[in-house]
Amino acid sequence: MATDKTFTVAGVSTLNGDCKIRFANDVLRVKNLAKSGHEDIRLVELNEAMLKTEAAKFIQALPEFEDAVAQEAIAEYLSKHDKAPRVQVKKAVKKAVTTKPARAPKVTVPADTEDAPF
Repeated sequence: MATDKTFTVAGVSTLNGDCKIRFANDVLRVKNLAKSGHEDIRLVELNEAMLKTEAAKFIQALPEFEDAVAQEAIAEYLSKHDKAPRVQVKKAVKKAVTTKPARAPKVTVPADTEDAPF
């Protein structure tokens, strides 16, 4: 699900007692969510267009979403979709595994100098 699609609106809503994070490009998304039976719809406009994980991290710090229900929904989303730290760890491990130790160069001694003194 790695895409580069950006959104300008993010928030949370509750449907059938389940609170989830929502993303949109227009605040009018509230109308569609309300028609579908969503309750406690809280959407905010973002400062700039953001990826979903960036938007989730941004709204996580806002006072509108500091209640336990919203924080749980945001944390659940980030735990499933924020793969950045894992990717960096895998790359570091892969680099460490593929590096080869340096070998000492072979030294050949000419036959006529084997018995020579220093």
